[in-house]
Amino acid sequence: MSDAATAGAHLLADRYRIGEQLGRGGMAEVHEGYDTRLGRKVAVKLLRPALANDPAFRTRFRQEAQAAARMTHPTIVRVYDAGEQTVQDANGDEIQLPFIVMEHVDGTLLRDLVAKGPVPAPEAVRIVDGILTALEYSHRAGVVHRDIKPGNVMVLPSGQVKVMDFGIARAISDSSATIAQTSAILGTAQYFSPEQAKGEPLDARTDLYSTGVVLYELLTGKPPFQSDSAVAVAYQHLSETPATPSSVEPGIPSELDAVVLRSLAKDRDLRFQTAEEFRQALDAAMGGEAAAPEAPSDAFTATLFGVAPGATSPSDATLRRLTQGSDDRAPRTQSRPPVAWIWGGIALMLVIVSAALYWVFTQTPTNLVGPDTVVTVPDVVGQDYETGGNTLLGANLTVDRREQQSTEVPAGAIISTDPPAGTRVEPGLLVIVYVSTGAPQTTLPSLTYKGVDEAVGIITGLGLQPGAQTAQYSPNVPAGVVIGAVPAGSSEAVTGSVQVPAGSTVDLYVSNGLVNVESVVGQPVAAARDLLSGPTYQLSVDLVLDSTCGGQTVKSQSIVGEQPQRSSVTLVYCGGS
Repeated sequence: MSDAATAGAHLLADRYRIGEQLGRGGMAEVHEGYDTRLGRKVAVKLLRPALANDPAFRTRFRQEAQAAARMTHPTIVRVYDAGEQTVQDANGDEIQLPFIVMEHVDGTLLRDLVAKGPVPAPEAVRIVDGILTALEYSHRAGVVHRDIKPGNVMVLPSGQVKVMDFGIARAISDSSATIAQTSAILGTAQYFSPEQAKGEPLDARTDLYSTGVVLYELLTGKPPFQSDSAVAVAYQHLSETPATPSSVEPGIPSELDAVVLRSLAKDRDLRFQTAEEFRQALDAAMGGEAAAPEAPSDAFTATLFGVAPGATSPSDATLRRLTQGSDDRAPRTQSRPPVAWIWGGIALMLVIVSAALYWVFTQTPTNLVGPDTVVTVPDVVGQDYETGGNTLLGANLTVDRREQQSTEVPAGAIISTDPPAGTRVEPGLLVIVYVSTGAPQTTLPSLTYKGVDEAVGIITGLGLQPGAQTAQYSPNVPAGVVIGAVPAGSSEAVTGSVQVPAGSTVDLYVSNGLVNVESVVGQPVAAARDLLSGPTYQLSVDLVLDSTCGGQTVKSQSIVGEQPQRSSVTLVYCGGS
């Protein structure tokens, strides 16, 4: 039995019903799902349980899923939820199954589209334009995809392009996953950037390189580098220049060749620097305009593997100059030493400079700057920025605000100034004011409807401190399940995601599985019935008529005070005239 089948035996996270498999990759499989709480179709990606054995991956996975969930754009597949589910494998052993719940998209994977052969240039550019639009949005949000490839791009029947799996690549690469796991989830090395192959820090230009590979494959029907092993392909990304797309598939405009080759420059400084720049170059190429000059093909290999054969380096030219014969030297126009007045001028300059230095170093600050042209930097530390800034401006100084995190200084208050308070400076001097943004923040996800142990695990996994657990009545939340969380500094429970200070304490309200039934004796029977059966108590109400009294009011009730959830209550009411 597969992990998905095991998960499908019940609701995933007590919410998502798992359906048929839609696709399968090296480290995950995607299933059609149904959100029973919101009543909508979703796609559920089930990652391999081996990943969840790494605590660093679980923490990074949650953080990246939260970052991806905040991105809302027509070209990006939405992320709705993520987590881990405890399931049993075929041997009956408990394992952790990481999952991501995404927007359900009816479309065709770009991987399947490319498998049919080259795509006409206008259509290839249109698809890549959609990918670049998604990347432009994500890069502005500070999210680098790291795994752009045809398997992560969907094309809808309307032609709309959607990119998926933002954040998963980073969750893997930033954890302690093995090389085999990382390679599997990141797909083949055919879409690696040179900096990925070398293990260097990545930025937005990595996504643009991978997009260039996808564009090359769309135009030619195959990626620019191919080999029998991933290592060999990675080496080609580092050292080889790809053939122009038009040499592989005739008919591709030369202007488009130039755009593709620039996007595949080994040195990221020579590529397109933004997704917008890449898109503009594509539009210009399709309009017949010449693209920006192609990056030099030997610039990268010259720095990585030494000077290319036949290249002339500065050191060669220097060596030739040092070894030139006397016949190569320019003829001298003067055969005697410099005239005496030149030496006299040099001596005079030395005297003047020496005297000036002596005068400067023997002066005190009050001698250098007169009393009317000196101001003292006021002490504004601890004040709010508006008050402190006005004080500095009033002292005839200019102000530059800089923000800085602080666990000791409240948000909005001044931490320090540069120059510090008491320094005597010239009027109008720029004073840098460091203003606290408060303690570093951590995103606490919703803990509602989670078991206490799971909620405490999430809290500690985020570096927060579990606080008090307070029992509360609830008509429908099972006993031992969290009703809400109370972050430090908050007086009320929150049921959704919230920003909290890093390292702070989080209290929990936990259901005790009971309701505290109030007495409704003497109340009108209709109102009493609605109250006890309504959302506050959710009891099963039985009405018994007593015709010996009148008034349509409750004469007695069978239970009152603490009672189990969904209990039955009998109300005897007066119904006589």
